[in-house]
Amino acid sequence: MTEKPFLYVVVCAAGVASDVSKLIARAQERGWDVGVIATPLALNGFFDAAAVEAQTGRRIRSAWRSPGDPRPFPAPDAVVVAPATFNTVNKWAAGIADTLALGTLCEATGLGVPVAVLPCVAGALAAHPAYRDSLTRLRGMGVRFGDPYEGGTERDGGRPGFGWERALDLLRPE
Repeated sequence: MTEKPFLYVVVCAAGVASDVSKLIARAQERGWDVGVIATPLALNGFFDAAAVEAQTGRRIRSAWRSPGDPRPFPAPDAVVVAPATFNTVNKWAAGIADTLALGTLCEATGLGVPVAVLPCVAGALAAHPAYRDSLTRLRGMGVRFGDPYEGGTERDGGRPGFGWERALDLLRPE
């Protein structure tokens, strides 16, 4: 029996996180086993944690384990960060690992694990020089980015769809 590849999904605190189950479902359809790591703020009602745990069959991680505790997830074969916020992208690029999510991202890029990112950043923040520099630095480390998503409303009053599946497409070898 062959084990499925393992995907870490890092979820940040943005409104579109409420639909992260779509990403998990697509990943599972493509043969991934999935574990979710959430930023502490993302766990404050940005998505249905109980439903995600039921969908993955695993507890969501948000804090470091204690020394001697078993690893709750296997090592990742790939990582998706979706939605990725301004704060997470900038801290990650700067090497700040003050949450489990950021520590995981810093380590994954250091190990050469494929990482795909779907940013969810307002245009005003995306124009900030620190953010642009962070994208350049992370791309230089091999991180793959999907198109930016601002989450604004369209002319008809609806919201544009968040390209959850694009994250999985980015993980394919180029």
